[in-house]
Amino acid sequence: MRTEKEMFDLLEETARKDGRIRAVYMNGSRTNSNVPKDIFQDFDIVYVVTETASFINDANWIHTFGDLLMLQEPDKNDQSIGMDMDFTQSYGYLMLFKDGNRVDLRIETKESMLERYGGDKLTVPLIDKDDCLPLIPAPTDIDYQIKQPSEQRYRVCCNNFWWCLQNVAKGIWRDELPYAKQMFEQVIRPRLDEMIAWWVGTKNDFQVSIGKMGKYLKIYLPEPYWDLYKETYSDSTYENVWNSVFTACELFRILAKHVAEHFGFTYENKDDTNMTHYLMQVRELPRDAKGIF
Repeated sequence: MRTEKEMFDLLEETARKDGRIRAVYMNGSRTNSNVPKDIFQDFDIVYVVTETASFINDANWIHTFGDLLMLQEPDKNDQSIGMDMDFTQSYGYLMLFKDGNRVDLRIETKESMLERYGGDKLTVPLIDKDDCLPLIPAPTDIDYQIKQPSEQRYRVCCNNFWWCLQNVAKGIWRDELPYAKQMFEQVIRPRLDEMIAWWVGTKNDFQVSIGKMGKYLKIYLPEPYWDLYKETYSDSTYENVWNSVFTACELFRILAKHVAEHFGFTYENKDDTNMTHYLMQVRELPRDAKGIF
């Protein structure tokens, strides 16, 4: 596998030799000093170019970066399903190479760059042939750090968590596995993760990030809480799905009460108590039942 230095040398050399490329900058995890370094980190690179058409019309130029294992062109994909795309301003290539390196490369015109540059605070200039890149502060992940909740947002999170559990319960009872699982993963888990993030924030002065999709949760959760969180993932066996539901309830309850205490919010114990009782009743409800209670 080519080293980080080898990849940067190749990306920068290509830009220096091509007169159409006037500047290069990078964003993403490689600009963030708080992110653990590993072999799977992408190279998120932007080439500022005089025009895009010649690059798009002759796709062979991307083979300069190595032997491709797979290529995705998201802009082309979006256009193919009817989305209105303007390739004259920017175009992207997502490239996975046979040695394991991945480069997410976007070409964009100066006009497009001036609209976007620095919007992501994790941005680092690499090459500027014409001094066209505006001055920006040193990279920071402040935009990705956990934000403190308002009391209303906290209340809505709790209300959605407890209310939507009824949908998981009826999906299990009806033997509608896709519905039950997706309701849990797409509706309940985001609320659980939101509460966990706030709890992590209270322990770290809201100056850390749990990463995309909570990928750094293991770093910030104490082992007992991490063990509970792992148990919220289940297989397709309904008994295990039920166990994951009640474990999620337990973890949510613990952390939501702490967050409420930290900010002086009110935790609705009544919703918790009533819905927990409801879930327990549905779990024991026979399939031929004519009523719930």
